Amino acid sequence: MKNLKFQYLDHTGDAQFRAFGDSLEQAFQNAAQATANLMWDPDQIKGRIKKRIQISGKDREQLLVNFLEELVFLFESQEFLLHSVMDLSIKQVKKGFHLEALFLGDRLSEEHDIYGSVKAVTYNDMKIKSNDHYMVQVVLDI
Repeated sequence: MKNLKFQYLDHTGDAQFRAFGDSLEQAFQNAAQATANLMWDPDQIKGRIKKRIQISGKDREQLLVNFLEELVFLFESQEFLLHSVMDLSIKQVKKGFHLEALFLGDRLSEEHDIYGSVKAVTYNDMKIKSNDHYMVQVVLDI
């Protein structure tokens, strides 16, 4: 499991995955890749457009939901397709957690294949665990 970035789990009607990382930041990056991978092939997207994002949450779970919802929002509102996440940092602040990252991607065009869409990121069966590595588990409403 050392090199595994994410894996999809069986789930009735929705999509569920676990994303892994040596750090919480890396697990969040891989969760974004798993989410994008349900809608398009991130490897086929060029990193021509940069979007700096800042997200807050009262706890790590809300931070993860808000982070993935930002990816869905950018796709729905600006037709932004994620290629990768760079420079992701998570800091604990007085009122919870703050995340900053750089999304690299491109605008949707006729050269891109879209597989489907994510309607919502849910708290259902969400887990964030750490021991010698991090694991986040997410259910997406598709």
